[in-house]
Amino acid sequence: MDMIPTFAELGERLTRLRSELQRRGLAGFVIPRADAHQGEYVPPHDARLAWITGFTGSAGTAVILRDKAAIFVDGRYTLQVRNEVDVNLLTPVAIMETSPEDWIAQNLKGGERLGYDPWLHTPDGVSRLKTACGRCGAAPEAVAVNPVDAVWTDQPAPPTAPIVPHPLEYAGETSEAKRARIAAKIAENSADAAMLTLPDSIAWLFNIRGGDVTHSPLPLSFAILDADGKARLFCDPAKISDGLTAHLGEEVRLEPPSALGPALDAMGAAKRRVLLDPGTCASWITSRLEAAGAKSVFGADPCVLPKALKNPVEITGMRNAHLRDGAALSRFLAWLDERAARGGLDEISAAEKLAEFRAATGRLKDLSFPTISGAGPNGAIVHYRANAESNRVLEAGQLYLLDSGAQYLDGTTDVTRTIAIGDPSAEQRDRFTRVLKGHISLATIKFPRGVTGAHLDVLARAALWKAGLDYDHGTGHGVGAYLSVHEGPQNISRRPGQVALQPGMIVSNEPGYYKQGAFGIRIENLVLVQAPQMIAGGEREMMGFETLTLAPIDLRLVERALLSDEEAGWLNAYHAEVREKLSPLVDAQTAAWLAQSARAI
Repeated sequence: MDMIPTFAELGERLTRLRSELQRRGLAGFVIPRADAHQGEYVPPHDARLAWITGFTGSAGTAVILRDKAAIFVDGRYTLQVRNEVDVNLLTPVAIMETSPEDWIAQNLKGGERLGYDPWLHTPDGVSRLKTACGRCGAAPEAVAVNPVDAVWTDQPAPPTAPIVPHPLEYAGETSEAKRARIAAKIAENSADAAMLTLPDSIAWLFNIRGGDVTHSPLPLSFAILDADGKARLFCDPAKISDGLTAHLGEEVRLEPPSALGPALDAMGAAKRRVLLDPGTCASWITSRLEAAGAKSVFGADPCVLPKALKNPVEITGMRNAHLRDGAALSRFLAWLDERAARGGLDEISAAEKLAEFRAATGRLKDLSFPTISGAGPNGAIVHYRANAESNRVLEAGQLYLLDSGAQYLDGTTDVTRTIAIGDPSAEQRDRFTRVLKGHISLATIKFPRGVTGAHLDVLARAALWKAGLDYDHGTGHGVGAYLSVHEGPQNISRRPGQVALQPGMIVSNEPGYYKQGAFGIRIENLVLVQAPQMIAGGEREMMGFETLTLAPIDLRLVERALLSDEEAGWLNAYHAEVREKLSPLVDAQTAAWLAQSARAI
């Protein structure tokens, strides 16, 4: 997928797919940006949405009919999708305005059949497809072989990266202890076993890591955990590394993927009750279980919440990772100030240089996601990714948005800084300071038990709203410990039905502002939910956030008059911590730069 297809090539692929659908008697086909594990990052083998449409974002769905097609994206990708997709072939649709299901109901005809791959849709997703088709008299049809695969003649092979043990010195709890805890939850749900399909849940539960997808150390696999703590792990035998069997122990049985179907059939024959997450488990699995006679017990993946509650060892590891990463980022920012002033530096070269500074730590395992390196108008594309055609030079008067992160054995980082190249305009300073005010408001809030991210999201937007401004993405996402950079169930957004924030959760604090065609602004730190404690004179215990990320915030963009004294005090205290903790870890030149760039205002 490294070569960017031309619109002509994409059109030819779409024609071949439509011919295949016609051969099968299907009126259309739904292509989600998903694999059988519903992960954010998919291996090249499963990048079907990108292959057929050209869209490379991390979330989206295409619906291909005989004479029309649409691609549905959220607010992060409304600009990107129009840059990557031939709008004469596929109509970009904002999913907030029209859902795929509504579009299907409006465009399918009675009696027509809409195909879908049951490995790529959850039971909840299939239920929505059935409802949509029912509204227009059509019918969804599960396909045994994905028609995209049938026409993708040079489709990459499935990944076979080794699965390796994740040492206890980083995990902080044995797999045996975790399995006992989760097995108890399975029993509490009156189930006999749980079907686990999320690779990060499996990686956490068994204290293993892999490399099947870029930027996240995940082993693509399936697992069945019984209520007695015994388990079966289904993975390609080519992935089994030396020492893995001994690490897993006698109560975990390794089996090939071909054994999963028969295992489900056996549970059905035994009339077992199986805990399944209807929002993440493949429909193929639930259908096979129920056809065999098993009883589905629908509930949340039992590993998701415990995984989000970091233990003391993981918290220490995350702090150490952020110190190391902050030093590398500060070295880069010091270099950038000098190099950008000379001119000629472009987005790709800057991102590559930052990766060099992180690699120089000697501890880097991978980046935690593709670096977002956006100069000027490219910074207004929320999830922008520079390529040879879009690559811009960082020029005076521009803002440069840099969103990046790293994977280390002891932790995962994600940090965004917006940097002024040359002298910023009054508008840029105003917008940046309003974003900073929202960031500070969230960083300093105290809140009682039971509060969710939906309750806090407004804090990050208030200063923008007062000026008639906003941003079209969530304010924060959970982050794993040497796992996925985007981790549930916690987040900070207006999304309803969230779980309460709890001590040990790590979440990002990243308000932003984007002026299409001009510039983008985002300030992102990771924060740790602290244990509740009494406030002097208070009546209830309150939780708060500890900021983990350490890196200067560009003072050239701060309009001091817009900050209250309390807000300026937070910024000064934060920068004092940055100087104190990072200066001993960097060279003398960078330390001198820190003294100036992280000074008190």
